[in-house]
Amino acid sequence: MTVQDIYNAVDEAAAFSTQMDFDNAGLLVGDPKANVTSALVALDVTDAVIDEALSRGSNLIVTHHPVIFHAIKKVTSDMLVYRLIRENISVICAHTNLDLACGGVNDILAQKLDLQDIALVPPENLLRVGKLSRGMTPPEFAYYVKQKLDLPALRYCDGGAVIEQVAVCGGSGGSELREVWKTGCQAYVTADIKHDVMLEAIHLGITLIDGGHFETENHVKKQEWEQVLSC
Repeated sequence: MTVQDIYNAVDEAAAFSTQMDFDNAGLLVGDPKANVTSALVALDVTDAVIDEALSRGSNLIVTHHPVIFHAIKKVTSDMLVYRLIRENISVICAHTNLDLACGGVNDILAQKLDLQDIALVPPENLLRVGKLSRGMTPPEFAYYVKQKLDLPALRYCDGGAVIEQVAVCGGSGGSELREVWKTGCQAYVTADIKHDVMLEAIHLGITLIDGGHFETENHVKKQEWEQVLSC
């Protein structure tokens, strides 16, 4: 199996053509014709992940976050990209295309919270909304999220209303707060929330939960690709 074969499989599950305009998903490092000895799946490319790939004899890393996100004008020895090239490791990154995909990051997050009647929010289909099996107070829901996502801790603001309908967006989703408000959801689970966004959520009557960027997206690593492909 080649790097291109793996790329095609990921593309079938979460088409790279659907990535958002600011994104840089796809084959970012390596040779598409290279034979794959084994592949390592991770949320990010770090030195520790490269070390693990080398220890396992893996010459392909598949991640969620792009190893090259912003434009670079040079590649020097202090950069991860330089090390990947030197070690002959290819990298495929499925980012916003995996967020958007059926069975992708946001669907998995909604499923981890046992939401019912899960639906996307058109036209912004990063968001998923669903219903709880019963109403919860904001503190009760915050504890529920902590348990369901196996979080060491979380941040939240109390929107003041009983929570029956919930919106989710893995990773940094603070910019979608107004879209959540339009859906009528009483709670929103995402990450990387700034202080002013928390204050706006209180004003709008939404319980806003910051579960952590890594923690809201890491569950996608355990997803069976067969389930994603069956969507």
